[in-house]
Amino acid sequence: MTEWQPTACILCECNCGIQVLLGPDGRSFEKIRGDKLHPASAGYTCNKALRLDHYQNGRTGRITAPLRRRADGTFEEIDWDTAISEVTARLLEIGERHGGASVFYYGGGGQGNHLGGAYATATMAAFGIRYRSSALAQEKTGDFWVGARMAGHPVRADVEHAEVALFVGKNPYQSHGFPRARTVLKEIARDPARSMVVLDPVRTETAELADYHLQLRPGTDVYLLTAMAAILVRDNLIDTQWLAEHADGVAEVLAVLRAVPIEKYCAIADVELDLVTAATHRIGRAASVAALEDLGVQMNRYSTVVSYVEKLVWLLTGNLAKPGTQYAFTGLSNIGFDRGHPAGAGPKSPVVGAPIVSGLVPCNVISEEILTDHPDRYRAMFVESANPAHSLADSARMRAALAELELLVVVDVAMTETARLAHYVLPAPTQFEKYEATFFNFDFPRNIFHLRHPVLPAPESVLPEPEIHARLVEAAGALSEDDYAPLRAALEQGREAFAMAFLGIMADRNKAKYAPVLLYRTLGPTLPDDAAAAALLWLAAYNCVRKFPHSVERAGYGTGLTAGERLFEAILTGSHGVVITEDDYDETWNRLRDNRVQLNIPELLDVVANLPEPLGDSGEWPFVLAAGERRAFTANTIIRDPEWRKRDDGGALRISAADAQRLGLSAGDRVRLTTGRGSTEVSVEPTDRMRAGHLSLPNGLGLTVVAADGSAVTTGVAPNELTAADSRDEWVGTPWHKYVPARLEAIDA
Repeated sequence: MTEWQPTACILCECNCGIQVLLGPDGRSFEKIRGDKLHPASAGYTCNKALRLDHYQNGRTGRITAPLRRRADGTFEEIDWDTAISEVTARLLEIGERHGGASVFYYGGGGQGNHLGGAYATATMAAFGIRYRSSALAQEKTGDFWVGARMAGHPVRADVEHAEVALFVGKNPYQSHGFPRARTVLKEIARDPARSMVVLDPVRTETAELADYHLQLRPGTDVYLLTAMAAILVRDNLIDTQWLAEHADGVAEVLAVLRAVPIEKYCAIADVELDLVTAATHRIGRAASVAALEDLGVQMNRYSTVVSYVEKLVWLLTGNLAKPGTQYAFTGLSNIGFDRGHPAGAGPKSPVVGAPIVSGLVPCNVISEEILTDHPDRYRAMFVESANPAHSLADSARMRAALAELELLVVVDVAMTETARLAHYVLPAPTQFEKYEATFFNFDFPRNIFHLRHPVLPAPESVLPEPEIHARLVEAAGALSEDDYAPLRAALEQGREAFAMAFLGIMADRNKAKYAPVLLYRTLGPTLPDDAAAAALLWLAAYNCVRKFPHSVERAGYGTGLTAGERLFEAILTGSHGVVITEDDYDETWNRLRDNRVQLNIPELLDVVANLPEPLGDSGEWPFVLAAGERRAFTANTIIRDPEWRKRDDGGALRISAADAQRLGLSAGDRVRLTTGRGSTEVSVEPTDRMRAGHLSLPNGLGLTVVAADGSAVTTGVAPNELTAADSRDEWVGTPWHKYVPARLEAIDA
C-alpha cells in the first residue's frame, strides 16, 4: 500500500483520527500522522499515537492460532472447529451443573476495541451468563451512580469553550479525555480571560499550565471540595435564580454547607485558605465552568462522595446546559448509564452482595466471588480483550482466583498474563486488521462516530470477535439457519422490508438477545468490503434515531426509517469518522430526569455533613503510593512491546526531592517498595513535582514478553502486585489504587 490510510489511535478514549503509511513489507507502519479530515481531532495527535507500530508489529507475544492448555500447563495449537466445540461443551456443562450465573464475563474491549464486546451480549444470552464487569468498574461507576441519582443521564464537560476549566484528580495533558486536549489546554493558558483550576497532589503538566494549582495532601479531595462548595455558599456565589428554576433539594444541601468548617478542611488538605478562596471565587464569577474528574479521585478515598461534591460545585453555580459547561450527550451505546438505585437497593453480586452499577460487578470483589465455597460462586470466566491478572487489584490473589476456575477462556491478540492462565485462548485480529470502533463518542454539540476500516490484512488463522461470538452462539444451539432464513428473504426485498422483519423479531424478547449475531449473519454478508462486523451498527443507528430524533435530523439525516438508513450508510462509508448528531445546549434538559437536577442524595450528603477526622500519619507506612500514574510513555497494557518507550523505560518510582534528600537517594538508586500486599525493587526518580510523603508508579508496566532468544523479559513494576482488593470505595467498590500506604528502604549498591 502506497497511500495514507485513515484509522484511529487506540491508546485513550479520544481515539484521535490518524493516517498510516505502510512500509514495503505491507505490514510495518512506516509513518503515522494526524488525520486532518477527522471531524473531532482534525489532525491533532499526541506523541503516543506515533509509536503504534510497536502495538501492531512489536514484541507482543502475538497469538495466531487457537490454543488449548495441556495438563502440564503448556499449550498446543488446535483448529477452530475443535476450539469452538470444546469451549461450548464446557460452558454448557458448567451451566447445567451450576446455572448460567456461575459463568462470568469480563472485558468487552480495550480503548477503541468495542465491536467485539457488543457482539458478546449474544454469547452471554446463549450460555445464560448473568454477571459481567470491565475496567469501567475500576474507575467510573461511582461517577455513573452519582450522575444517575442527580440527573438520570450521564453528562460530560465542554472544556474547549469554558471560561474556567476545573480538573479534579485529572491530568488531561497525559490522560486527555476531550478532543485535542494539549492544544485546548495551551489555548486556555494563553487566554487572560480564561482560567484553569487543578486539584492534584502532583504538579502535573496540566497543573503547570494552571492559574490555580491546589496541591492538596493525597486522599483529602473530599475535604477540599467540600470547603470550596461551602465558600460558594458563604460568599453568595451560588446562582440562586438558576437553582430555583432547575434544581431540587437545594435547601438541604445549603444547610449542610453552611455548617462546614472551611478553614479546618483547608488545613486538612494542606492548601492555603487564601488560595482555595481565590480559586473558588474564580469559579463562582465565571460565565461558564467545565469540570472533569479522573482516576486521581475515582481510585482514591471517598471516591463516590468526591464525585458528588465535585458536581455540587458546578451545579450550585449553574454550570449546566449552556456553552462551556456540562451537557447530556447522545451516542450509539449506553456507556455510562445507570438506573441510579438508592444505596442498598438494586442488583447485587451473588456472593459478596456488592452493588452492580451500570450492569458491572465491582472489579475488586471478583476474586472474593470465586475464592469461596459459596454455592453461587463463579466457576468459569470468559475474558475478552482484557487482562485482569495484571490490571485488577492484588494480582497474586487474582491469579489464585483464576487458577481456581473450572474453565477460563480468553479472547485476545497476544499471550497476556491472563491468557497464560487460560484453558483456551482464542486469537483475534489486531485493531488495525479488522473493522473496529469505539463507543466512547461523547462529543457535543456535534457528536462523532468513527468506524475504522482495516489497514492491513489479518493472519488467516485468527477470527474477528463477531465471528467467534456467532460460532459460539450457533454451537450452543441458540441460533440456526431457520432463524436467519426469514431475515435473508426480507433483505432480498430491500432494507425497508428487512427493517420491518427485524422489528418483528425484536418484539420477541428471547430472540432480541441475539440481535447482534442475527444482523451479522444476515445483513453482514451484504455489506461492502467485507464489513460484516459493522452490521450491528445498523441497529445502533436506528436506535439513535429513535432516542435522539431531533439531533439526528439536525445532523442532516432526515427523520424516520430513512434517517436510520442514511445514518448507517454514513457510518459505514465515512472512513474518517462522521457527525452522527447535532444538538442545541438546551437539549440537555430534555434528557434529564424530570428536566431537573437533584442536589440532595441523602446518604452522600450525610457523609459530607459528618466527615471524620482524617487518618493520622502511620509510622509503619509513612508514604502514600499512587499505583498507576499516566505518563508520556504509558498506555495501560495495550502496547506490550517495552521498546515503544523513548524515556523512563523501566518506569521509575517518583519521589519528592525532599524525601530523596532525607533518605540519601539519588536518581537511579534502587529501593525496596513495600505495601500491605507485596514488595518490589525499583529505581527512584527524585522530582520537585511530588509532595513529601507521596510516591507514584506508572501504569502499563510489569508486562512479560518473549525476547529474541526465547527468554521471558519483564520490564518495570506491575502496580497491582502492591494493591489490595479490600481497599475499595464503600459505595460502589472502586479501588483505592491512588492511596496505597507504603514504606521505602534503600538497597545498598
